[in-house]
Amino acid sequence: MPINSVELWQHFAESFPEYIKEIAVSLLPIAAFFGAFQVISLKLKKKTLYKILIGIADTYIGLVLFLTGANVGFMPAGNYLGQMIADLPYCFILIPIGMIIGFFIVKAESAVYVLMEQVEEITSGAISGKAMGLSMSLGVAASVGIAMIRVLTGISILWFIVPGYIIAICLSFFVPKIFTAIAFDSGGVASGPMTATFLLPFAMGACQAVGGNIVRDAFGIAAMVAMTPLIAIQILGAVYKYKSRAAEMAEAVPAAYLDQWGEDDIIEL
Repeated sequence: MPINSVELWQHFAESFPEYIKEIAVSLLPIAAFFGAFQVISLKLKKKTLYKILIGIADTYIGLVLFLTGANVGFMPAGNYLGQMIADLPYCFILIPIGMIIGFFIVKAESAVYVLMEQVEEITSGAISGKAMGLSMSLGVAASVGIAMIRVLTGISILWFIVPGYIIAICLSFFVPKIFTAIAFDSGGVASGPMTATFLLPFAMGACQAVGGNIVRDAFGIAAMVAMTPLIAIQILGAVYKYKSRAAEMAEAVPAAYLDQWGEDDIIEL
C-alpha cells in the first residue's frame, strides 16, 4: 500500500502500460471479427461504421481506466480499510459500517440506474424507480452486514444462502410475476463491478485482520449481494400487490352504494 501520493502516482504510472496492452489484446479478436464481417457481409454505411469504431475506442479507453483504477487504487483501498476497521478494539463496528457502505455502494453501480429507468419506462411509472433503488440498497446493506458477521464468526455461508433462496422462491408464488423477473435481474445488477472491486477486498482485509480463513469466510460476499435484492424486490412486489387490492376495494365501495340506490334515484335537497 503506497504511503503517499508520490508513490501512488508511481504505482499508477508503472501499471498503466500493462493494462493498455492487456485490454488491446482482449479487444483485438472482437475488432478483427467485426472487420472481417464488415468486409464479407455487413457492408455498413460509413456513418454507422464510424459510430461503431468510436464505440470500440470508448470501450477500450474506459476498460483501461477502470481496470487501472480498480486494481491499483480501489481494491488496495478496500483491503486496507477493512484491515483498519477490524483491528479496532470494538471490531463489531465492522457490521454497521459494512451495512452503510453496502447501502450507498449500489448508487455507484451504473447498471442499477439503467435497470431502474427501463423498469419505470416499461411499467409507465407503476413501479417507481426510487422505490426499487431503495429496496436494492436495503437488500445489499443487509447482505454486507451478514457477510461481516460471517467474517467475525466464521459461520458457513450455507446457513444464509440456502434459506435465502428458499424464501426468494417461495415469495415468487405470491407476488406479481413482473416483480419476480425484475428481482432476479436486480440480483445480477447489484453484484457488479463495485462489489468485486471494493466489497470483496474489504471483506478479505477484515478477515485477514481478525485471523479468519479468507477463502471460507471472506469469499461469498458477491453471492450474498446477488441474493438479498431478490427478497427485497419481491417484498416490494407484495406491498405493491396489497396496496393495489386496497385501492380496488376502495373504488368498489362507492360503486356498491350506487347499485344499492339505483341510477334513477335522485335526492333533492
